[in-house]
Amino acid sequence: MKKMPTNCPACNAPLAISELKCSKCDTVIRGDFPISSFLLLQEEDQEFLTIFLRSRGNIKEVQERLGISYPTAKNRLDKVLVALGLRESEEKPGKKEILDALERGEITAKEAVKLIKEA
Repeated sequence: MKKMPTNCPACNAPLAISELKCSKCDTVIRGDFPISSFLLLQEEDQEFLTIFLRSRGNIKEVQERLGISYPTAKNRLDKVLVALGLRESEEKPGKKEILDALERGEITAKEAVKLIKEA
């Protein structure tokens, strides 16, 4: 399925919906319509949200379906909540916190490397 563009291909500014058309009777409605924040999610976040909903919010089931650790599943959920404006962004963990989590076995080495690169 094609993803609706949300940014202008020329200048990268956010696009606005200004026209809706009925595919059956060709009725056209013009105006300014907001783009749903769900459509603005990155594809991987949409996939995560779909799996989260299919799992009825059970993070352990999400973890198993995606083959990721529990902390990674929680972090991805937090990322989606922030992207949807349902939660304020928290400060990213520092290198020490990441290495401590790795040492405790809460995250994998691969996850630690990714978190350190993002920090």
